[in-house]
Amino acid sequence: MDTYSEECILAFLQGQSQLFDKPVAKSYEEAEIFLEDCGAIVVDSLEEVREYFLEGGSDVESMTLEELEEASEVFALPDGGYLIVEG
Repeated sequence: MDTYSEECILAFLQGQSQLFDKPVAKSYEEAEIFLEDCGAIVVDSLEEVREYFLEGGSDVESMTLEELEEASEVFALPDGGYLIVEG
């Protein structure tokens, strides 16, 4: 696989409760498979988060960058990037 960095997988594994009521992954390997299966993407900035949602037809034009960062589908990464997971 190796599509997602260790930081991405750990950020999702530790923060998945922000998006799901029940854990969808209990291990590193399960988290990696889940991210692959749902087509999660990594972007470099909140502006790119906005572009992603706009391209998908979401009405996010009036949202502030802080509101985008707090969206349940958006996981902040240690390197300053963002993982977007749509379950």
